[in-house]
Amino acid sequence: MDMGFSNVLIPIIFFIPWVAMAFPPGKLPMGFTSNYTDVTAIHDYLNAHNQARAQVGVGPIKWSDKVAAYAQNYAAQRANDCKLQLSGGPYGENIAEASWNFSPTEAVKMWVDEKPFYDYGSNKCVGGHDCLHYTQVVWRKSVNLGCAKVQCKNNKWFFVICNYDPPGNFKGERPY
Repeated sequence: MDMGFSNVLIPIIFFIPWVAMAFPPGKLPMGFTSNYTDVTAIHDYLNAHNQARAQVGVGPIKWSDKVAAYAQNYAAQRANDCKLQLSGGPYGENIAEASWNFSPTEAVKMWVDEKPFYDYGSNKCVGGHDCLHYTQVVWRKSVNLGCAKVQCKNNKWFFVICNYDPPGNFKGERPY
């Protein structure tokens, strides 16, 4: 008996409530938002970046599972020694570590706190301070973001890496 319903509709009707009940708040199954971290962390990384970007008139950055996979892979490697060492990969990169289980917002704040040391007029870091983490956060041409956090195997440190695609901080170019 044909009731006029598509066979595709029935699985969709049952699938949506199943997803909502089967996964805790802030988490989604693989393939929904990201395979590499939880939804709350993704939101926090994006929100912290996009607030800093909005302050200087730069459009929002978006999450990329491809870039996040790279970040997660490198973070897993660094978990062994927790060295603040750049990966040398194809993406722009910011790394932070802390002795406490710091949040995505706190990690990004560490980089954004370099803002006072960036002089737009000269397009340089001033006062002998680093500002390249900040300029990467607000780099106009970087439109994809992927981040990861691991606890180092020494159980004393946490390591956060954010990667940016395309990379920024090219000599002679302004971030915004």
